[in-house]
Amino acid sequence: MLSSRVRLVPTAVRLVHSLIRGSSRSFMDLQALLSSLNDFASLSFAESWDNVGLLVEPSPPHTVNTLFLTNDLTEEVMEEALQKKADLILSYHPPIFRPMKRITWKTWKERLVIRALENRVGIYSPHTAYDAAPQGVNNWLAKGLGVCTSRPIHASRAPDYPTEGTHRVEFNVTHTQDLDKVISAVKGIAGVSVTSFSARTDDEEQTRLSLNCTQQALMEVVAFLSQNRQYYQKTEILSLEKPLLLHTGMGRLCTLDESVSLATMIEQIKRHLKLSHVRLALGVGKTLESPVKVVAVCAGSGSSVLQGTEADLYLTGEMSHHDVLDAASQGINVILCEHSNTERGFLSDLRDMLGAYLEDKINIIVSEIDRDPLHVV
Repeated sequence: MLSSRVRLVPTAVRLVHSLIRGSSRSFMDLQALLSSLNDFASLSFAESWDNVGLLVEPSPPHTVNTLFLTNDLTEEVMEEALQKKADLILSYHPPIFRPMKRITWKTWKERLVIRALENRVGIYSPHTAYDAAPQGVNNWLAKGLGVCTSRPIHASRAPDYPTEGTHRVEFNVTHTQDLDKVISAVKGIAGVSVTSFSARTDDEEQTRLSLNCTQQALMEVVAFLSQNRQYYQKTEILSLEKPLLLHTGMGRLCTLDESVSLATMIEQIKRHLKLSHVRLALGVGKTLESPVKVVAVCAGSGSSVLQGTEADLYLTGEMSHHDVLDAASQGINVILCEHSNTERGFLSDLRDMLGAYLEDKINIIVSEIDRDPLHVV
């Protein structure tokens, strides 16, 4: 009996070690998780008007074992998240958008904040950052169209300029003997970087200076040049642009490999979105048998993104009555699926992508209660 008990000890130790190793992979520090989420899809992709990122933060330190995904964070969904022991809620739509002047029990959004803080649950929203991301909501929506090539309707720009500064000023230094004086003067202006190269003007070899300037430094450079016109000639002032990002931006313009009838496209979209009904506006002169080759898609509310885009079909969640009339008058068919029905299905893909990206360090679950508030009756 003694030897049997001795043999049980290492088994118990191995079990404890296994549990410890398992638990070490089952949570992440909140800040580390936020950094990973931003690496997955940068918040810099979001529209300037949006309210994205960490909206509610429990007092630190805060660790996340369970990440809970939802399209809309309602009180019912919050109850579900608490029952499932969520530590961080990723709500695609930001539950806090307009500024709050008080946090009381009076309104449902205030109650969300109270319940989150009382239960030490963070709230994070990516919204339009996920709309623009290459692997985001609009990319998922376009998958329902069939085999196609796509590009953003409105491409996003990089968060930073390719070089230091927002403007470039270039000019030729008229006389070689003035070169050192001019370079010294412009280098003395904060926010200016200087490069020089040879330039030929009227068969005369001159030195051309190129200055990268911040907005504030530009004013000082222009003031210097205005006061010292004898030193320079052939001046150019260029506004630098942030570069466009590949496959990143709002909406998608999709060109199908092969045209299909509008009726066939409607059925494909319904299958992809798991909907029994959609709303259809036929473009002038179009029928259900009209061919569809180019589709412009925008998850959610598509009016501002789709407006002016040439396509056979607009696919979005909602558009205003008059925007639908405008599109139809141009012979463009319009399919409306209700706002969040064009977004919610992405969450299952997101769960899988984040699981792989985070190397399964945390549990990721999708709300079973979250749904569009509008129903066909």
